[in-house]
Amino acid sequence: MMATRTENSVWLDAAVLLPDEKIPVKFSRTKKLLVAAAGLVSISNSALASSLPSGAASEIAKDFKITNPLYPVLLNSLFMIGFAIGPLVFGPLSEHIGRRLVIIGTYVGYMIFTICCAVSPSFSALIFFRFLCGVAASSPNVVVGPIYADIFDIPEERGNAVSIYGCVTAMMPPFGPIISGYVVAKYSWRLSFWIALGISGVFLPLILWLPETYIHFIRRQHMKRNNIELAVINDPYGKQQPSLREELKVVFSRPFIMIVKEPVVLFTALYLALIYATLYLFFQSYFIIYQGVYGLSAGEVGLTFLPVSGGSLAALFISLWYTSYHRRLMLSGADWAMKIEYRRLPLACFGGPLIIISLFWLGWTSFPWIHPAVPAMSGFLFGAGYIIIFMSLLNYVTDAYREFSASAQAAMSTLRSITAVCLPLAAPQMYGNLGIQWACSLLGFITLILAIIPFAFIKYGEKLRKKSPFCQQLAT
Repeated sequence: MMATRTENSVWLDAAVLLPDEKIPVKFSRTKKLLVAAAGLVSISNSALASSLPSGAASEIAKDFKITNPLYPVLLNSLFMIGFAIGPLVFGPLSEHIGRRLVIIGTYVGYMIFTICCAVSPSFSALIFFRFLCGVAASSPNVVVGPIYADIFDIPEERGNAVSIYGCVTAMMPPFGPIISGYVVAKYSWRLSFWIALGISGVFLPLILWLPETYIHFIRRQHMKRNNIELAVINDPYGKQQPSLREELKVVFSRPFIMIVKEPVVLFTALYLALIYATLYLFFQSYFIIYQGVYGLSAGEVGLTFLPVSGGSLAALFISLWYTSYHRRLMLSGADWAMKIEYRRLPLACFGGPLIIISLFWLGWTSFPWIHPAVPAMSGFLFGAGYIIIFMSLLNYVTDAYREFSASAQAAMSTLRSITAVCLPLAAPQMYGNLGIQWACSLLGFITLILAIIPFAFIKYGEKLRKKSPFCQQLAT
């Protein structure tokens, strides 16, 4: 039996028949739900870990006798550097060795490095292991979305799964400062990491059960086990099977190629990078605002993040409603509903103004004579806008690039994480020099400019996809 191969080093194996139980899109409903749950567990741990020390930063600095105000910021910033580096490896790697090994390996690695954080003897050791935690915790950001694309072939089901996944990414980080803030007040900052370890340990059996979902890897393994001959046709390397080095070169260069040559990936990455970095900026700025202006404790500041989670949950229901509404229009034969752009992007157009309003709201209500609940409630609009934009654009990219979505998401995740490193580092200077009001306004004005991106995709997205070599290869 023979199999063919594309120029992107992915084996095409239409001639290779697999049992139904091995084909991810034919998994039983229960199995698909368990796979989806495993994805949510892995991304939940990553999202929680990203902000976990925020409420304990001052106590950690005191414990290790740190006086430089920038050093505590490194607890999250170095984690985010790991978040930036990891996707460049794990996204493409999941397209080469499969999703399962990447998720399991990084999940176990995250648990090990969390233990190391809990027992760190020095601040240098702590931030080093936070960096390694970030590397390990980054893989769900670029692998879970493609896993959902692997098992859900119906766009509405895939969209709903990615929507829930996106909601979790925004709902979990606000709980980090709450946990660490109250734990530090009564016990020790080290207990925060032990709690994170306990949460991840509870769900370890589900992660270890996770089956492989990447169809090309499944079939390649099937061919190897059954000694099926591999025939290479139209191969850019010649008529011989490429070496592992050549294979890896193509796989790992793909994210860089996509962010440079694919406008959809580049501009989506820029927009998501700004709002993602703003969320992580809040883990610094909220303490500047609510401790500096209102004198709240670390635990009380943590509670001001709850409206962000509430807005995220509201956005999930809005997204699920729109998916159902769009499906009804498709079934009724509405012409505009048939375009990929209208399946995902209208909500993103709605989400931009929510974030803009929330930033101006936060800035211009943060005065001592205004109750702290008033600026805190701006987080509801931010959480809703963030999730609506994140889910819409992530689904759009997944729909457009399907098999290459892991590489596309790796490129986007890296840019997001780099921005999330840099912006929080600037928080003390930005809020100190500009003041709370104009620092928030500056973010609002920048968001206003980038908010035109979904509108531009609606108008020009189809043309961009037709010119994309990746999209065209999927169409053939």
